[in-house]
Parts: sequence; C-alpha cells; structure tokens
Amino acid sequence: MRKLAIVVLGSPNDAEGNLSSIGIERCQQALAEYARNPGARMLPTGGWGDHFNTTDKPHGYYTRQYLMAHGVPGEDILECAESANTIQDAQLARPIIERHAISELIVVTSDFHIPRARFLFEREFPDLRLSFSAAETHLPEDELRQRKEHEVRALARLRQSMER
Repeated sequence: MRKLAIVVLGSPNDAEGNLSSIGIERCQQALAEYARNPGARMLPTGGWGDHFNTTDKPHGYYTRQYLMAHGVPGEDILECAESANTIQDAQLARPIIERHAISELIVVTSDFHIPRARFLFEREFPDLRLSFSAAETHLPEDELRQRKEHEVRALARLRQSMER
C-alpha cells in the first residue's frame, strides 16, 4: 500500500516565528501537493540556526502552525525533523519516515534549491519513490541570483566531498 509523505523543507523565520516569504511559498506548494494527494502526511523540517531561526521553538513548529491554519489536520502532520541544514533535513527525516512506514516522498522546496535537495534526498533514500515539487520564489532579482549562485557552489562542494 502506498504511504506518502510530503516533506516541507525549512527556511528562515523571524525572531517572532513568522515565516519568511520563502517559507510561505514552500508551505503553499506543500498545501497544493496535499490537495492533490489525499491521505498524504506532512513532514516539516527545520530546527534552529543563526541563519534561519533563533526562537525557542524549532522552525518546523511554525511550518506546522501555518499548515494547520490552512486546513491540514494536526494528525496528518508528522513530527518535525529538527535539522540545521539540508543535509540534516534528509538524514533526520529518515527515522521518522521509517517509523511511519512511508514508501513515497514528495520533497517540497524552493525552485532554486531543488538540485541540491534532489542530490541529498536521492542519496539518503535510494529505496523510496521520490518526487520533487518546486515552490516558485518571488524575491528581488539580485537576492534570487545570490541564492542560485550559493546553491551551485553548495552542490559542487557536496559532489566533491562524495568523491573523496
């Protein structure tokens, strides 16, 4: 039997826990996937980090609150993978996915982040059916270009580290 989880990758929030525009875009994409996939469960990621969340609650808590405020029942949201980066998103999601006997994942992240997320999740979950769902990013052109350049460098470093 198909057991699907929609993994919502973390993103920054402010000091009050308000999601960034990127976080909202990812949640909106996850909600669209949830509507297309009855019976799916949601798995938020994100813990703490100086660059994305310095509150007393993990970032995934704020994602969970947003999803519930937009119609996802709490029982459809799995525990949060309290990660600090994309590598940990995949690694810390594994025990949750195994505990719930999930057989298929839809990984939701920003359009500029898909290549790195794909690399990491395909490496961590070679045994599962995976798909990736891109949230369109609406940032100023300069900021989006910087994020895309960061992703290219980060993916190159990951690939290089895997060759060693």
